[in-house]
Amino acid sequence: MTTSALLLGPMLRYVDETSASVWVETRSACRVSVHADGRSWRARTFGVHGHHYALVAVDGLEPGTERSYEVRLDDEQVWPESGSEYPPSVIATRTPGKPLRMAFGSCRTSVPHDRAGNRTHGVDSLRAFALAVAEDRGIRPDLLLFLGDQVYADSTSKEMQEFIRSRRDIREEPGKELKDYEEYAHLYQLAWSDAANRWLLSCLPTAMIFDDHDIRDDWNASLDWKKKMQATSWWHGRIVAGLAAYWVYQHLGNLSPQERADDELWQRIGGYDGPDELDLTEVIDAFADRCDSHPNTYRWSYCRDLDDVRLIVVDSRVSRDLTPSHRGLVNAQELAWFDEHLRGGFRHVLVATSLPFLLPMGLHNVEAWDEAIAQGAWGRPAAWVGERLRQAVDLEHWAAFQNSFQAVARFVTELADGDGDRGPAPQSITFLSGDVHYSYLAEVDRDDGSRIVQAVCSPVRNPLPRFLRWFAVVMSYGVATPIGAAAARSVKVPDPPFDWHTIEGPWFDNNLAVLQDGPDGLAMTWHTGVIDHGDELHPRLEQVASVVVSARREAEQSA
Repeated sequence: MTTSALLLGPMLRYVDETSASVWVETRSACRVSVHADGRSWRARTFGVHGHHYALVAVDGLEPGTERSYEVRLDDEQVWPESGSEYPPSVIATRTPGKPLRMAFGSCRTSVPHDRAGNRTHGVDSLRAFALAVAEDRGIRPDLLLFLGDQVYADSTSKEMQEFIRSRRDIREEPGKELKDYEEYAHLYQLAWSDAANRWLLSCLPTAMIFDDHDIRDDWNASLDWKKKMQATSWWHGRIVAGLAAYWVYQHLGNLSPQERADDELWQRIGGYDGPDELDLTEVIDAFADRCDSHPNTYRWSYCRDLDDVRLIVVDSRVSRDLTPSHRGLVNAQELAWFDEHLRGGFRHVLVATSLPFLLPMGLHNVEAWDEAIAQGAWGRPAAWVGERLRQAVDLEHWAAFQNSFQAVARFVTELADGDGDRGPAPQSITFLSGDVHYSYLAEVDRDDGSRIVQAVCSPVRNPLPRFLRWFAVVMSYGVATPIGAAAARSVKVPDPPFDWHTIEGPWFDNNLAVLQDGPDGLAMTWHTGVIDHGDELHPRLEQVASVVVSARREAEQSA
């Protein structure tokens, strides 16, 4: 890890036509400045649990321009690093009318990029992408969207476990899992300090949303799961630390300047004028505790309009309603927010949700059936079995929250048909997701109106073992399809308002996907890293698949 005064970053986060935000973690309290084109922008660090952070607002920029930049701490240059093998870091503002190019993916473990790490976890497709971008800026996307499991708090690497052992007895709860904010901070350092990825994140605007492993496997799967966690000696510390760290390391950078101005924590940071660094520890811990106990008091979802593309990023973890009588993947307040933002008048509408909305049909029906029996459709003994099954094999996607699935399916169909007051139907409505550790493209069966598709890219770096790949295929595409349909009917699960099928995939490679808006529609490609001649540190980026989702009824495979 770095011994520089700059511990992590710079990370280029929210960028629009005239402004950008640059996030850093520093080794000590200081003043952080960003310098470009003879101008400078400054911010003081704020502290959380002894760590120091700043987000520098870079404003007054011209649309469609690109400039290299430097970062200084107390006027000492710390970025770019001396002797760097990568091109200068740049801030590129959005060009009005430029078609969107966006990369996306989920599920990335933090293990070394040597032969041992690549053998157990595969080549990091993000690192392969970084090296390709460094060689050819023509493939650089306008936005990089991380769809969950940026860090694994519950399944830690040897490096993370060494750090845990250095500060507590790893034999005591929660063992090899993360316990507190200090351990989260170290995990983010492991995730984001690799030189190639660090350079990439200094150049590409990024947006993020959490999934379960950012906190713990099956996070908020059910009320039974939550009660079981709350009964442990360590869960309260974990959820407070996890949400606090998520706000600092991920969510803060998602916010636009206006959203930051309205954010309760940022108001404390921006309004502080004391002689010493602002210590936000107590405030952010109380905030995280409140968010877990009262989800309606803060929104993690957000919406961005990128010219004629609307991107809606949905929180599918904190905002769940686990009350059996009102069970929902998103609660009523969050569902109303989504309903409000699902509007037409755009060429494309993208709905980013860490969990796939459209699972393979067999798995969808199995999850819907399991929810019904866990809710008591076959009596109390079967409900116990359904709950154990739900937690054992992760049956907790949109399909396992039928109230939410049916509502969102209805909203999306209305938009696709141009019905009601949602505005003109877009060319396509595309769900972007991860989580399941395989990638695929599915489409709703429709004769007219907008195309409705599901694009999944997972994992970036954490492949399924081969025997689990077989299990995933059987559960998703094999005997689960007719059995799941019969089981769902047996417990009177309502039929979905539409049918869908997988049109490409599944692919089990470590992948990063790229979406490009063009005159023919949305072109989507999936890319993996390949080692040539034993050069583990310089993987080559190789295309796995390419699909164009055009305005016509069929998706065309172009490669």
